[in-house]
Amino acid sequence: MNAAPRFVVDDSAKDPDADIWFAEPAGFMAAPLDLLLAPPDSVSADHLRKALAPLLGSAPDETTRQQFVTQLASAQKLLVALCDVGTVHCSIGLHRDDVDEIGTGQPLLSLFTISWCATAVAPRAVTAARAVTAAEGHTHVEYVELPCGPATLSETVRTPSAESGLPQQPLLQIHAYLPHPDGKRLGALRLSSMATALREQYRGLLHQIAEMVSFDNPLELPVDKEA
Repeated sequence: MNAAPRFVVDDSAKDPDADIWFAEPAGFMAAPLDLLLAPPDSVSADHLRKALAPLLGSAPDETTRQQFVTQLASAQKLLVALCDVGTVHCSIGLHRDDVDEIGTGQPLLSLFTISWCATAVAPRAVTAARAVTAAEGHTHVEYVELPCGPATLSETVRTPSAESGLPQQPLLQIHAYLPHPDGKRLGALRLSSMATALREQYRGLLHQIAEMVSFDNPLELPVDKEA
């Protein structure tokens, strides 16, 4: 007998200004963008400093502390770049490789983001198709009908430029484009990983997330029209 799935509702789901709702499978940890990118003199930045103080204090030496601070600064720059292109959510995924024939079960890292992209007003099915046909390098393109409406899924594999400072390894990205009912924008869901051999598994994972997306608040109780 299978147990019913369990969901933990994040506070952001109750935000009156929210316009997209989704669920992430186990293994993902959301990055607190508002906290990590808070202005230096803000209350949120002070909370971040207090949260990091025990971690920095436990470092064995000053060199280790400086390395951590440098890595954190690099991560913040990456998040700023993501937010500049409309990213509103970012999660880090950590899973074990249960497909490896050797059976090592090595940890696999991935990055999941949701971004808003402005589009020309058009039927949602057209917008979903344009999202893929207008870009180069997309393969394994698939048109699907999800509970939230039409969508397209695709894949790209790219190698970061030397100037980016990122490892020079192929990066697999699985995309899902979900047009918003207002016809003026679409939500771009992306799952990125260097484990290019596991494209089928990551594609299934993103498809699972996309199926749970809603543009209507699922926490609102239905209105009784007879009342």
